[in-house]
Amino acid sequence: MGFGNWHIAVVLSVVNFLTLQYLTPFKREGAGGGSADRRLVIGFFSMRTLLAVVVLVLAGCAEKPAVPAEPAVSVAASVAFTEGPAQGPDGMMYFTDVANNRILRLNPITKKHEVFRADSNRANGLLFDSQGRLIACEGSDGERNQPRVTRTDMKTEKVEELAAKYEGQLFNAPNDVTADAKGRLYFTDPAPDATSPASKAKGATGKPGVYRIDTDGKITRLLTAPDTEWPNGLVISPDDKTLYLIEANKVEGGTRAIRAYDLSADGTLSNRRVHYNFYPGRSADGMAIDVEGNIYAAAGLHRLRGTQETLDTKCGVHVISPAGKLLRFIPVPEDTITNTAFGGTDNKTLFITAGKTLFQIPNGIAGMNR
Repeated sequence: MGFGNWHIAVVLSVVNFLTLQYLTPFKREGAGGGSADRRLVIGFFSMRTLLAVVVLVLAGCAEKPAVPAEPAVSVAASVAFTEGPAQGPDGMMYFTDVANNRILRLNPITKKHEVFRADSNRANGLLFDSQGRLIACEGSDGERNQPRVTRTDMKTEKVEELAAKYEGQLFNAPNDVTADAKGRLYFTDPAPDATSPASKAKGATGKPGVYRIDTDGKITRLLTAPDTEWPNGLVISPDDKTLYLIEANKVEGGTRAIRAYDLSADGTLSNRRVHYNFYPGRSADGMAIDVEGNIYAAAGLHRLRGTQETLDTKCGVHVISPAGKLLRFIPVPEDTITNTAFGGTDNKTLFITAGKTLFQIPNGIAGMNR
């Protein structure tokens, strides 16, 4: 509060009160006694002391100079962006560094990592199939213009292209991939938006989509707009009866949730419903699943990032039951959390990619590599 007119009024009132208390009796006694001077001096100093107290109190009520707020820090540069963890048949944990266009692998025993592929064509989500071959979703860039899904023979390191076009058009930027027990692959291909890299694929579909690659190489589009908005991570339940799909639409009112679909024996989807809702916070990005069907979804933010996402979703791994209930929350200290995968000798270690870091935490339930 400021030092205004009402403060001055208080000071004047106090002065008037002290004058009446001390000076008036002194004048009366001074007319007929010798003690007036002594009492006047005592009264004067008492009044001065009280006035000093009043002034100090009122000074404390005065407005203090405003301290400028510290500006919020922002990211000046990012040296890595980890994504797509997947355990290989060699026991190594493979993961992508999208920012630096490479695939890395970590030895969980020695804790040492190395570059597996220096030029990954902007690989994102990874998966190892039942034959130990590496499946990669490659987002590519405007210069190379070759977004695709590939398969690498880990013995020969030969790269085979599984999907590059649909009905004559390129994909936008394949993002994540999962598989069912029959060996069929399912992958997401979100369409570019305001948050996408400036270099977008030329001649691409321009539409979001979820696709299936059959074992004979046939490609089928299962979902497209408006049935999907921004498809991101996906995973299939242990019994092959449910496909879970993350919608990560960052705009106001966009879907930010995990949706569940009935997955039929022929690989088609039906009965769409919301399994877990993250709105208005940041949706999940990627997820893994354990043998009991619980989902381990990487979601949330510590800091806003210029989208319509709020901080309502805590940053970490959200463990969600088959019934859509939150069972557990594992906080992760770094933005931006992206994905999860199981590894270790017993598949009871959960690996988490976030920012520049690959985290790990023991888990009581074994996971599935799909």
